[in-house]
Amino acid sequence: MLDSLAGYPHWFVVACAMLAAAALLWLLLKLLKAALWLLFFGILLAGGATALWLLFK
Repeated sequence: MLDSLAGYPHWFVVACAMLAAAALLWLLLKLLKAALWLLFFGILLAGGATALWLLFK
């Protein structure tokens, strides 16, 4: 695969790799943020359900 990149200027290959890495990092951060929001609301829902269960027990 690296032989196919030999025809391009080195700066262009590095710039494209950095853009791809930045896009991947951005995507991972978005997924992490979504996972943390799901965890937050899951904890709120579980805590609320437990509080209601203990209240009516």
